[in-house]
Amino acid sequence: MIAAAEGARPLPQIRFRNRTFMALVMAPDAPMGDWFAALDRELARAPGFFQGRPVVVDLATALAEGGPVAASVVLDGLEARGLRLAGVEGAEPSLLAGTPWARLAGGLPGRDVDAEPAGPSTLLIDRPVRSGQSVVFEGGDVTIVGAVASGAEVIAGGSIHVYGPLRGRAIAGLRAGPEARIFCSRLEAELVGVDRLYRVAEHWGASLHGRPAQVRCDRGALRLSALD
Repeated sequence: MIAAAEGARPLPQIRFRNRTFMALVMAPDAPMGDWFAALDRELARAPGFFQGRPVVVDLATALAEGGPVAASVVLDGLEARGLRLAGVEGAEPSLLAGTPWARLAGGLPGRDVDAEPAGPSTLLIDRPVRSGQSVVFEGGDVTIVGAVASGAEVIAGGSIHVYGPLRGRAIAGLRAGPEARIFCSRLEAELVGVDRLYRVAEHWGASLHGRPAQVRCDRGALRLSALD
């Protein structure tokens, strides 16, 4: 062992922290023109939902239907729309070698969520959720005593209960799937979602705006209904 030189400055300790982030997983399929047209429609309706959010692209279906050239078609098209590409799945690294997309990480350490939550099953927030804040709780239900502001986001493994105006975005069912629901005292949201179904404000019309409401899955469709 070599002793440190007398008077040498000690090296700092390296500290590590785990960090969980939410990414969108997109799985384009043929015909690509129709798929991108549908994406453009959603980008126009809810641009804030995609802004700054990491996107993982699952290329398995696109490659199976369109061959190797589909990889660059998909990735070029997504980048041209300003999406933040963070990784790819469903493609061998050799397929992207020598392309601008070789930098994208493959085999990201994400995981499918379990059907049954572990640990605490309810998160209670007894204050408003301000604009720009993001509440993510995979363990179960989220209950908020107060308003969810425009520009805020609430994501829950189970159901979401908001005792106040629900603005911003609310996505339930990350673990519970289609059994989850969203309840709010006043529906003024930009976007709501349960499991893999989403709707933006333009889809439910003025008749529900400002009213107590619930959001639930019903036979493969997202249903919104007034509670008063």
